[in-house]
Amino acid sequence: MESSPITAPSSAAPSIIAPSILAADFAHLADAVRAIEGAADWVHVDVMDNHFVPNLTIGLPVVQSLRKATAIPFDVHLMITDPERWAPGYAEAGAYNVTFHAEACENPVALAKTLRAAGAKAGLAIDRDTPVEPYLELLPYVDTLLIMTIKAGFGGQKFLPEMLDKVRDVRRRISAKDLQVRLEVDGGIAADTIEQAAAAGADAFVAGTAVYGAEDPAEAVRKLRALAERSLAHS
Repeated sequence: MESSPITAPSSAAPSIIAPSILAADFAHLADAVRAIEGAADWVHVDVMDNHFVPNLTIGLPVVQSLRKATAIPFDVHLMITDPERWAPGYAEAGAYNVTFHAEACENPVALAKTLRAAGAKAGLAIDRDTPVEPYLELLPYVDTLLIMTIKAGFGGQKFLPEMLDKVRDVRRRISAKDLQVRLEVDGGIAADTIEQAAAAGADAFVAGTAVYGAEDPAEAVRKLRALAERSLAHS
């Protein structure tokens, strides 16, 4: 059955909660996505290729099939080599946002333009060990900047608060230039860390175990959103 048209969240929404299906039961991905409908803004899809990162997860055929099962926008995070070759396919499959890694791409601006032309938002990801400063000048050319608050490649890792300095740097540049860019964090985001990330300037939050390890994933999303927005209100 075809899904209803994608409903994109408002660019003015104070915070975006994007549960990562990396933490869900891979035998029941459609059910996992439906469990957060009405609560989550995006579904975060981690694509790993066993080259750029040492893990192997899901690829384009799974995304194409899963896209038909839900209307929630897909936030596809490509932890792969050669994103210029593969990223456009995810946009064409109906992904709302396609994020590729700065470390894997020779010409991020060109790929961002390609993704936008294919109908998706373009995101740039910065891994744990990569300085963010060289990429601040690229902010006007992307829709999302994703800061890894762990080392890319594995779910369930412990949040690294020292990565929030990067978040603060990016937020300062976004504010100074009055840019419409989502600032996303990914890695160890849970009830005890999301407020720190929001206070540093993040406004989109990837949460895996914190959502899919909960008895009620939708309620876990709602609680995370309340924590994030409380922190944003006081920042």
